[in-house]
Amino acid sequence: MRTRFLLLALLLLLCASVRGQDIKPAPTPTPRDDADVVKITTSLIQVDVTVTDRGGRAITDLKPDEVEVYENGHKQKLTNFSFVSNVQVKEEKTKGKSEKPVVLPPTQVRPESVRRTIALVVDDLTLSFESTYSVRYALKKFVDEQMQEGDLVAIIRTGAGIGALQQFTNDKRQLYAAIDRVRWNALGSGNIGAFAPLEGKINTGAPVPAPEPGERTAEGAAKEFNNFRESVFAAGTLGAVNYVVRGMQDLPGRKSILLLSDGFKLFFEDATGVRDFGRVLESMRRLIDRANRAAVVIYTMDARGLQPGGITAADDVSGRSFEEIESEASARRAQLIDTQDGLRYLAQQTGGIAIVNQNNLSSGIRKILDDQSYYLVAYEPDEATFDPRVNRYNKLDIKVTRPGARVRYRSGFFGVSDEKLVKPPQTMGQRVMEALTSPFAVNEISLKLNALFYNSPRGSVVRSLLHVRAQDLKFTDEPDGSKKVVFDVLAVGFGDNGTIVDSTSKTYTLNVSKEAYERAMKVGFVYDLSYPVKKAGAYQLRIALHDHESDRIGSANQFIDVPNVKKDRLILSGVVLENLELADWKKREAGEAVTHSDPLIDTSLRRFKRGTVLNYGFAVYNAKTVPAPNLSYQTRVYRDGKPIFEGAPKPVVASITDPKSIDFSAALSLGNTLLPGDYVLQVAIIDNLAKKGRNTAVQFVQFEVVE
Repeated sequence: MRTRFLLLALLLLLCASVRGQDIKPAPTPTPRDDADVVKITTSLIQVDVTVTDRGGRAITDLKPDEVEVYENGHKQKLTNFSFVSNVQVKEEKTKGKSEKPVVLPPTQVRPESVRRTIALVVDDLTLSFESTYSVRYALKKFVDEQMQEGDLVAIIRTGAGIGALQQFTNDKRQLYAAIDRVRWNALGSGNIGAFAPLEGKINTGAPVPAPEPGERTAEGAAKEFNNFRESVFAAGTLGAVNYVVRGMQDLPGRKSILLLSDGFKLFFEDATGVRDFGRVLESMRRLIDRANRAAVVIYTMDARGLQPGGITAADDVSGRSFEEIESEASARRAQLIDTQDGLRYLAQQTGGIAIVNQNNLSSGIRKILDDQSYYLVAYEPDEATFDPRVNRYNKLDIKVTRPGARVRYRSGFFGVSDEKLVKPPQTMGQRVMEALTSPFAVNEISLKLNALFYNSPRGSVVRSLLHVRAQDLKFTDEPDGSKKVVFDVLAVGFGDNGTIVDSTSKTYTLNVSKEAYERAMKVGFVYDLSYPVKKAGAYQLRIALHDHESDRIGSANQFIDVPNVKKDRLILSGVVLENLELADWKKREAGEAVTHSDPLIDTSLRRFKRGTVLNYGFAVYNAKTVPAPNLSYQTRVYRDGKPIFEGAPKPVVASITDPKSIDFSAALSLGNTLLPGDYVLQVAIIDNLAKKGRNTAVQFVQFEVVE
């Protein structure tokens, strides 16, 4: 449903006399590059190898003659040997009182800037209630303190639907929203604690005969059912991780998955005591092979921490003999070892490490993040490696001759080369869906998206302004001299863990006059989409555009947090922008009309020349208005996450047409010495009549400065 945008009325207020603020230039960032290529082809086998000392620290100075590679027991001649370091130079912190870091919206993520791609997979199919709290705390600390520039991160739950690709982001706000969704899954196999508490038994005093070997007892049948249930959840977990691996295959950087789980067994017993390796082990093998081919290292962590494995106060042991109690405790210790073995095996076979019996999960995550430097070694395989008549599993053994060195690597691969796994040609629908789910924008058609929240009498609304670079479209000539272009627009809103909450798909035929065509070639045009939002929360909006004539595709995405306006908290709408030349701004200051203004283009494109004036405005909701509004505001400008300008607090001259909504506007002068690049404008509104802790609201807007 299309709705007229209430906030555009704010632009009428910008003619008021506002003192411009001038921001200073900032240093230009230093670009970085990275390489991470793992190949399994008929002409090259290339794998990544992690080598550490006894203390777990990376060894960085190995020579090629210190590394030996064996395929199926036969030593191979190395054709390539290189070291890839993931150590980043940390900036020294200034002494004094440290302020809480400001969470800014990030700049657009580009493949060449990604150093680490990390999927934090929360296995809520197995997590206990107690483990869930520890996992949430560790994830929050990771985002707060351990996530670095150049990280592409996803937080995914195995039990909530797998929308893997659209979850990868460098936006901490989106990751915080994902952490808030991590809760105990009552439908999973996890208990309240690490183990299900024992229930009391009625002891009749009659002797219980020992079962005959292979006898199917009632207790054995109940155990078989529980084992079957656990195996289903374990296979589901491994299948979910397999899906994430597939999604990461074409992503850049050092690719890692951290599986936070309460563990799973590799085998299960039936009622007669016979072990079954089928469902879980088969899922494990498929996952390991796919991870090794995709160059994804899987790390595992037992979220239960250090467990004694004995009887606790939660257990009711009444009716049980000492021998039975000891048997239950022994069974728990065996279960703990068996479920940890599944985590160990998965990590070992993919070149990762397993963190078990450690209560400090954040320390475990730090250890895993530090384990990101590695060697790339390559050799040329012989013909038998990919012999289709054999189709064997090729086992790899890698040895390092340096004393004290510990080496981890991928266990091997099946005898099918990557050339035979080449994806078939994609249909247009598949290309569009890939553009929608990729964490990177597809730039065959340049798109810029700005999604804005505002509140109307009918409720919360998100208005999405999509700027289209018309030069990237292929217009055709019409008999009357006009120009025509036909394109498809697909917009999808993703909610919790990648679930689709709203979508629209339309085909447009645009006929424009010669004059309108020439203007579009200069400034582009804006696709305007508005839709109501029924439920407050975090959303991702993704839009793809397909040009029929050129067959090109463009995509854009944005994270937006829709607040609950019904709560008695100060809330700000999205920011409307207008860019004026300094001369036009001065005319408006003098009360003259200005015609060179296009708020739709400015708000959607957010690209401004230095030396101009940036007008901005938004609505303030839930401000205290009795006896009269008493608001102030303060602006900051950031570049590369660092503040380069901070304005002094100023009073807001409130214009009240609706007691629940106050219009605000101001202006910012973009100085002539400002360096080209990406910036973030932060505006804080302070309600001096509200209680402390509920009296401040902050809004951000990203923009680009050009020559």
